[in-house]
Formats: sequence, structure tokens, C-alpha cells
Amino acid sequence: MNNFPLITVIIPVYNVKKYLERCVGSVLRQTYTYLEILLIDDGSTDGSGELCDRLAQEDPRVHAVHKMNGGSSSARNKGLELFAGEYVGFVDSDDYIEPDMYEKLLRGIRESGAGIAQIGRNEIDEEGNLLPDICKPPETESFLDSRDFFRELLMHRGDCSFCTKLIRRDLMEDKRFPEGKLNEDFQLLIQMLPEAGGVLSLPGYGYHVFYRLGSNSRRTDAEDFSRVFGDSVDNADLARELAAEHYPELLKEAFRFGVFQRLEYLLHIPISQMTKENRQYREIVGYLRKNWGRAMANPLLTPKNKLYHTLFAVSPRGIRVLHRALKNRGKR
Repeated sequence: MNNFPLITVIIPVYNVKKYLERCVGSVLRQTYTYLEILLIDDGSTDGSGELCDRLAQEDPRVHAVHKMNGGSSSARNKGLELFAGEYVGFVDSDDYIEPDMYEKLLRGIRESGAGIAQIGRNEIDEEGNLLPDICKPPETESFLDSRDFFRELLMHRGDCSFCTKLIRRDLMEDKRFPEGKLNEDFQLLIQMLPEAGGVLSLPGYGYHVFYRLGSNSRRTDAEDFSRVFGDSVDNADLARELAAEHYPELLKEAFRFGVFQRLEYLLHIPISQMTKENRQYREIVGYLRKNWGRAMANPLLTPKNKLYHTLFAVSPRGIRVLHRALKNRGKR
């Protein structure tokens, strides 16, 4: 292996002109300098594409690629068609990273032999306030083999974001992000784990998520809001299949994950979508009713999980209507 292997950083860009220079600047200032930075302009209309071209002219490590709009996964996949690095990372174009992030991640991969290394992330809102941690980084360097990392994901303790990670090239060469889906990082990561050998987690925060309402990766309109939870249920089904194939000893965790994701769906979709015309809604309610006994016997589901499971299996729409009425009453 080259003593200074090339790292490719793929940055999807869509209408983010105000924040793009901060993002790219944080990558260019890395203490590890052997970088290829692919700016994938996903059909921007606000001048972001022209800014990509200017940034590419100013530093030979930066390359601007323009494509028709297809979404963040489509832009990432375009980068995966073109990347030359021995390792690859991803940064969202309104976020930014610490100067030593990739140096730390590369050192961790090379010293541990892991296929993937990750570092902690935090979230900062538009007023500069630090938001609660989504995933708490370890206090010391920690290696988990693929089975144990998969279990952490199933127990909602692991970080599935590709933006916090550096990944060995061979793990990405034949992989693509699912297009037209949300929660796409989880889906691709769990398919990659059996080949990865494990994941090294580093302490500290190297990646900073800029939580901007209206961001391409953090949209909140009703349709996408529902799709987030619907796609999460699909991901749970995929996780169950992968557990059965590669980690059958984790089937209890996979079942718990599937129940939890279905409860989240029923707790969050608009009540107006809880109708017999909604096929996924019908299937989820049917699943809860069919698997009620199994859920009650699962030691990984909490009493609160089991209570919600029971209530939603009996009268899902009625429970949501009652919950809304009680919530509104409490506001008076």
C-alpha cells in the first residue's frame, strides 16, 4: 500500500451556494493533503454549479462534475463511478469537518486493519446552538467486528451515516446508494458490513452537521416525512434478511428492530394516511397483530414498546386520534 494513499471525498451539491465554500474549505484544510475532492453538482439553479467550477480552478485537488438533478444518492453514485482514491469519504455540502478528521480516520484504518473507520458527529442549528447528540462517540478508540456493529445498529445505538466514515475502496467499488429512498445510508451500510471485517470508532467529534431546515438532506415536507418512516420499515425488513443470512444469532435483535420501526411509523405518519387505501399502513398493522405474542415474549422490547404494540394492534387510528386530543387539551 502506498505510504500516502489517495483519499477521495465525494460532496453532493444542490442549491447550497451560501455554505459550499465553508464545506469545501474545511476539506481543503485537512492535515492529510493527498485528497481528491469531487463536487457533484446535482442540477443546482442558485449558482452553486458555477461556484463548483471556480473552486476547481483554484485547487487542482478539486474536480467539478455537473449532472441533471436526481437527488443526493444519485449524486453520490456519480462520484462512485469516478473516484480514484484508495479510500473514500462523503461530506454533505452544508456541513463541515475538523482539520484532522481524515488523518485520524486513515491512521485508524491502517493500524487496526478495519475496512471502515468512523468518528463522532454533532449537530449545530442555524443560530449556532449545539443540539443533543444523535450518537455518542466512544470515550476511547473502539473496534467492533461486523456482527457486533450490526447489533449496535439494530439496537439504535450505532451511527449509520457515511459522512462520519472513511471506507476502503474495495468495499465501495460495486456498491451504490439506493436512489429514490430515504435512510439510504443504513441500507447500504448493513449490506457492506459482512465484507468489512469490522468498524473502528474514534473518540471526539470530527464531523459537524449544520442542521438547516429546508436542506436537501433534512427536508420536512409531509410527503418526505412519511417516506422517512416508510423506508425505515423497508430497511428493517432488509436487516432481518441479512441477519438470517449472516448473523442468525441476532434474529431477536432484528425482530425487535422491525417492531420498533413499525411503531415509529404508526406514531408519526399523518392520521389522514392511516386508511385502508394505504397498503403499507395495512401491512404494518397486520404485522403487529400477527406477531403480538412474539413481541410480548421478546426480552429486548421494553414494557413501553409492548404497550404501544398492543394499543396499535387493537386500534391504531383510534389511538392516534385520542393522543392528538389529549395533546391539544394539555395545551389549553
